[in-house]
Amino acid sequence: MPQLFKLELPRVIPPLDTDFRPAALANRAFRRDAIGNGVPLVIGMERSNGDFGRFETLVFPEHHPRAGEDLYYVERIVKFLLWQRGGWKIYIGGPRFIGDYIRKVYSPNGDRKFDYAFMGEQVYEKTFEVISCEPSEVPQEHEAGKELGRHLDGCRIGFDLGASDRKVSAVVDGQPIYSEEVIWEPRKHSDPEYHIREVMAALKTAASKLPRVDAIGGSSAGIYIDNRPMVASLFRAIPQERYGEIKNMFLRIRDELGVPLEVINDGDVTALAGSMSLEDNAILGIAMGSSEATGYVDVNGHILGWLNEMAFAPVDFSPSAPADEWSGDIGVGSLYLSQQCVFRLAPKAGVTIPDGITDADKLKFIQEKLEAGHPGANQIWQCMGIYLGYSLAQYADFYNIKHVLILGRCTSGSGGDMILEGANQVLKSEFPDLAARVNVQLPDEKSRRVGQSIAAASLPAIRR
Repeated sequence: MPQLFKLELPRVIPPLDTDFRPAALANRAFRRDAIGNGVPLVIGMERSNGDFGRFETLVFPEHHPRAGEDLYYVERIVKFLLWQRGGWKIYIGGPRFIGDYIRKVYSPNGDRKFDYAFMGEQVYEKTFEVISCEPSEVPQEHEAGKELGRHLDGCRIGFDLGASDRKVSAVVDGQPIYSEEVIWEPRKHSDPEYHIREVMAALKTAASKLPRVDAIGGSSAGIYIDNRPMVASLFRAIPQERYGEIKNMFLRIRDELGVPLEVINDGDVTALAGSMSLEDNAILGIAMGSSEATGYVDVNGHILGWLNEMAFAPVDFSPSAPADEWSGDIGVGSLYLSQQCVFRLAPKAGVTIPDGITDADKLKFIQEKLEAGHPGANQIWQCMGIYLGYSLAQYADFYNIKHVLILGRCTSGSGGDMILEGANQVLKSEFPDLAARVNVQLPDEKSRRVGQSIAAASLPAIRR
């Protein structure tokens, strides 16, 4: 049976959450104790198109007094890797008892049955597998990535599909000449033809402003594999028996219009926009909005095809951490780095949210309290800054990061500066090595000028 390993008290404690126990501290303490006592463990993650990721660490051997801690440690690492990189076949190269445990947990009747079904059937359309083996038997890493974006030549269309509006821009040689936002309600429409018709209407409007269309690039919330939306909240009303029409929607549009088309997760496009504006790579973008949306551009400027769904990756190991209503797991990012965190902490902060208003209005109500100097509202944003600092330390164990851009509705007004201040306080006091090499910032005016639409439009290369 797994036993919870030592959870270290953070040096910087969130004022409204004294039970917070950062995953970053616990993992680092475990690895430190395993040095000299441990054996190698390699986790492999097979995705699609031959892409394969590896993560190497140490664990205690099976008969060590602390071997029970291995199970909790490795399960939390597997959970993180699944939502960071994705995968349908998991290799556990190390002591067999660990692989056996992970196979039991990630099964149709295990504690992670949600992840088992989601990653296997929904995302990768495969039966989820866990393979126990020796470390030497885990396949070698193959992270090809795509050289998407930064193509500014020609006449392009860029679009972004949001939950409440769809945006489209006509772009000529990197300069937007036309943009529009149209209100729509995709979550309420169960007919795939509605979605296809709306996207086509946006594209045709932008096309009418251009002498020709050379390429189309787009972003949207959700998990996209090879231009196919495998899971996306925008299409939640589509019945399962017709979801195949949505999966093939952009392939159909590409074939109909006869030009290169690329659609990827909106978090990755945000990171790409940041990379283009900063003229640098190794960028993690974190949007703190209705949930936590994350994107990543690697050191080579590539988008790797990882899921980057940090909203469902664990950052708090406290046994009393709140549970995510969708996956059922506790301590995951969306409950700490989005408006869900604001609403969760509001009662502890002495802020009573009016009944019968939308989530957007709830956030606005609490942000008005913050701007008015309400002490409890101040503490909410102090907590979010501290959460971000420890979460970044956790992310840095899995990403090679030089820059972090934070944005989203929770960072508007004075809240953004408070989150930034709290995160930097944590990094400087607890992780000085990380503070010295990672630049955490809000988007500057140049980043805003590059914008989502230009970055999205730049995704495909034009066929010559």
